[in-house]
Amino acid sequence: MSAATDTQVESAQQWDTLQRVILPNASQMDTVPLYMDMGTATGIQLPTVGDRGGKKTKPQTYSSSTKEAHVEDFLSRSSTKVRSGERVSFGSYFNAFPASYWRRWTTVDKVRLQVRTQGVGSVIVYKSNARGSLQRVDTRRVEGAAENTFELSLAPFGDGGWYWFDLVAGSEPLVMVDAEWQGAAVDSTPGSVTLQITTLNKTDFCLNNLRLLAENPDALKHVQEILLVDQGTQKVQDADGFADVRDSLGGKLRIINQSNLGGSGGFARGMFEGVENGSDYVLLMDDDIVVEPESIIRLLTFADRCKTPTIVGGHMFDLYNRTVLHTFGEVVNPYRFQPSLPSEDMVLGHDFLSSNLRQTSWLHRRCDVDYNGWWMCLIPTSVIREIGLSLPLFIKWDDSEYGLRAKAHGFPTVSLPGSAVWHVSWIDKDDLVGWQAYFHARNRIVAALLHSPYEHGGRVVRESQYADIKHLVSMQYATAHGRGWALEDVLKGPSGLPELLPSKLPEIRKMMAGYSDSIFRADPDEFPTPKMDKPPRHGHGVSQPSKITLLPWAAKTVARQLFRPVGSTSAERPQTSIAHQDNRWWRIAQFDSAVVSNAEGTGASWYKRDPKRVREMLTESSRLHAALLKDWRSLSKQYKAAMPELTSLDSWKKIFTEHTQSEVK
Repeated sequence: MSAATDTQVESAQQWDTLQRVILPNASQMDTVPLYMDMGTATGIQLPTVGDRGGKKTKPQTYSSSTKEAHVEDFLSRSSTKVRSGERVSFGSYFNAFPASYWRRWTTVDKVRLQVRTQGVGSVIVYKSNARGSLQRVDTRRVEGAAENTFELSLAPFGDGGWYWFDLVAGSEPLVMVDAEWQGAAVDSTPGSVTLQITTLNKTDFCLNNLRLLAENPDALKHVQEILLVDQGTQKVQDADGFADVRDSLGGKLRIINQSNLGGSGGFARGMFEGVENGSDYVLLMDDDIVVEPESIIRLLTFADRCKTPTIVGGHMFDLYNRTVLHTFGEVVNPYRFQPSLPSEDMVLGHDFLSSNLRQTSWLHRRCDVDYNGWWMCLIPTSVIREIGLSLPLFIKWDDSEYGLRAKAHGFPTVSLPGSAVWHVSWIDKDDLVGWQAYFHARNRIVAALLHSPYEHGGRVVRESQYADIKHLVSMQYATAHGRGWALEDVLKGPSGLPELLPSKLPEIRKMMAGYSDSIFRADPDEFPTPKMDKPPRHGHGVSQPSKITLLPWAAKTVARQLFRPVGSTSAERPQTSIAHQDNRWWRIAQFDSAVVSNAEGTGASWYKRDPKRVREMLTESSRLHAALLKDWRSLSKQYKAAMPELTSLDSWKKIFTEHTQSEVK
């Protein structure tokens, strides 16, 4: 496009910013690959023909060695210097433009890229398609102080694809002053937001995020109120430095101290207050995160331009390995009723340091989701008014159930690339064991009763019983006990859910104190030294059964757990020590006694086999699952009928009135 054409377009069309190009803070250099690629990799090489011999051919990546980023080259959060003779690409997670998402969900049909530079070099614009193949769109030579614009259609991005640009410096450094992606101006003003954080004894995280928000006034421009729902015993308002943080937020911060009603109780409070104060959106955020403040602007900008009211969420990166993306999007498998990845090509825990956006073909396919995690999720209050607040589930499945409920009412959810937080990942945790097992088991079944399209919930009941058997043969009796309680409470019907919010967790913790497998010791020397009464046969360890041998092997193992007497010394000392990553049911089931470390690495507990307890719990599990299967249809009708009342503003208002402790402005 010529300079004259540029001028004509500018005179005829007004533009609003959709997405600014941003750079990491100097203190966050480990995140550079999410913002800018320093090497000259240009992408993936896709096969030109179909499958060969019935086998899929994987795309081949080609790239040169990646150069190290220099902190002194980052001039600000919007400006950087490209050294003489070098090239950088903004085909990155935070700076490429996710064209297919804007085409599919918003009213935007074309965008404009504006790049301001200083120096000699080139600006090269690229695009990709859903398969990840790359195309050069345009190239401009720049010299001195220059401003270049590129008008770009969104028409080719039906199933996927991105836009981005590279900068190439000439014989002298080239400075990017700033750059942004723009859309046609709209008459309406941006919607107002209640930004809500639910916290439980994470004061340091909360103060850090409040400081980040205070340091980024642009992110707070349309935030009507920052609401902190504090459900802990270590109050944020009592922490050192709180007064300074509160003052820096210009009166926008309000704290509500309430009883511990779990994540669903905390986030429901944010939804409730956002509706009450007249906000257009509620932005739910977790407490143990570090937020990229620009994400707040992007979520709001996208949501304002959606064709219909849409839930818009951000992605989650690993807080302790910051270039690793936890997941690019999630759906609920309707038959198993478990969270799963939308595509078989997707990878859980993708590291952008190992493979950048241009090299990773599945990142170019638009990922349509059922829900977005509530670590960062923007919900229109119009949606809340129509479908209600969160179910009173305490924790687990509240966000996925809400996404499914919204979808059933015609409100989609979008997980928007380029919007994200860094969150403590649960990949290295095991919340299927311990006190959280109750909520996992109960809430999965409740969600299936409400939303499963299959008679009797597909595989839900069967898999739930399989899980009980695995926990029992693994000597995880506290977990099995909690899962039994979960089924009992499901069978009682939906009316008891609200009253369980504040009371169930204390009951579970009290119950677990009676089981050695849930009592952790930080020092392994607190346990007797492990010793086997006799060595393993032929010196071999335990190996995983194959698919062919699994059923007879499992039957033999269960029979052993049920009837074989416990070794005479197993109550006095463990037979072995098992690291968490080696703690698989088929391995631990071969022992009578073992010290097992936890997922966090902070301690270990002593598992002790008890055949009598296994027989009792297995019998009870069979009874409960049989009752669940028999009553599935009637229970499903009960929960569906109760949903409007359980999630209503009036119902939650009664809960909040009873459990609010104080408010701080």
